[in-house]
Amino acid sequence: MHLGIIHFPTDYSIDIRELAAALEERGFESLFVPEHSHIPVSRLSPWPGGPELPRHYWHILDPFVALTAAACVTTRLRLGTGICLVVERDPITTAKEVASLDMVSGGRVLFGVGGGWNREEMEDHGTDFSSRWRLMRERVLAMKAIWTSDEAEYHGELVDFGPLWSWPKPVQTPHPPVLLGGNGARALDRVVAYGDGWMPIAGRSPVIERLPELRELAERAGRPPIPVTVCIAPVDQLDRCREAGVERCVLALPSLPRDEALRELDRLTPLIAQNA
Repeated sequence: MHLGIIHFPTDYSIDIRELAAALEERGFESLFVPEHSHIPVSRLSPWPGGPELPRHYWHILDPFVALTAAACVTTRLRLGTGICLVVERDPITTAKEVASLDMVSGGRVLFGVGGGWNREEMEDHGTDFSSRWRLMRERVLAMKAIWTSDEAEYHGELVDFGPLWSWPKPVQTPHPPVLLGGNGARALDRVVAYGDGWMPIAGRSPVIERLPELRELAERAGRPPIPVTVCIAPVDQLDRCREAGVERCVLALPSLPRDEALRELDRLTPLIAQNA
């Protein structure tokens, strides 16, 4: 089982380049960074993680800028979005950003996507909260078309464009794996319909208990077993995840200053050998 780190890179925490180099040096498989373009001051939407929204949510760097910086100082570290809010993004522009990052990194991108929880943030981007899942599906399928076709087009209810040219194409074939976030009742249906992996957040709903359901749905759809990445995995659940066949567990590294972040990283490093 692979071990990765999820981290909110900010203007006050360890430099993303130093963190990425430290992760690769210690043997971590991947670095995931979340995304929020902004946080509306109204704070009407409740945060699923608790009553108080941490300030790193509105201090976070752009994920593709951060991951490009990480790519430039590493050679093996996988580079993931955890998650990219595609419901707030233009799919044509985002497809080029993902493909460009995959090219400059030599094919190391893991493209985690999700529908998000902040209604006001989405509305500022012109996205209707009630249709975000349908919009996510169409934008993901549109990006896959751009990555895999020389002359791509997509015609859906919410995303529609005629034939276009867009390069570079991703290094990974047919494209970087699209890992769908989400813990809700229909999350597994979405994963099987258009995802390349499932990336639930641990603790928000049962995860290990749903793996038989995921295998059954994939088999019914004529698909091979779908890889699972458990995000913000508790250390005391790693054995259980490994035994259940989880491909990757991603541990949380807080947005700490350099010295504190490296000390926390050193505390987590022995888990790599224990879960190999």
